[in-house]
Amino acid sequence: MSNAPVNTGRRRFLTAATAVVGGAGAVAVAVPFIKSWNPSAKAKAAGAPVQVNISKVEPGQLIRVEWRGKPVWVVRRTEAVLTELPTHNDQLRDPDSLEPQQPIYAQNVGRSINPEYFIAVGLCTHLGCSPTYQPDSFGEQVKGVTSGFFCPCHGSKFDMSGRVFQGVPAPLNLVIPPHQYLDDGTVIIGEDEGATS
Repeated sequence: MSNAPVNTGRRRFLTAATAVVGGAGAVAVAVPFIKSWNPSAKAKAAGAPVQVNISKVEPGQLIRVEWRGKPVWVVRRTEAVLTELPTHNDQLRDPDSLEPQQPIYAQNVGRSINPEYFIAVGLCTHLGCSPTYQPDSFGEQVKGVTSGFFCPCHGSKFDMSGRVFQGVPAPLNLVIPPHQYLDDGTVIIGEDEGATS
């Protein structure tokens, strides 16, 4: 056994160097691990708001966009449709939109911010089929109602505000997504005025 003096300076240096290298290794392992908790770019894009140009949508026309993997309808309603909306409230399951299927700013007869445009998730609230838009032939489904949406899967019927008629399988009105207008020709679906960027 050697009785040589212990070099404490060297020992401290080696201890500190080992701690620094170990710490750097822990950071190198932790950074990718923590980054993996963040949603992917694809996942972020799937839930991101969608900007839609509605300036060229003609009265009576429906356009479809995708938001969060779901079809969203934007329909430009005609004056005749807007006049007809309050005339069949007695045939609807939830005419005043009391169920939470829409943001508070769309809890009105048109279920919209701008009465001219109807924006809704295009999935039936029964089992998720996509109803068909019947701009002129809906009277075959509901007497006295010119336009609406008919679900071919199980026969659910919705008016031009996405309100469900009585006596059909769908229990609720169509879902109205959060949305806001940037200007007269542009709407953002998936974000409303109260949202923060």
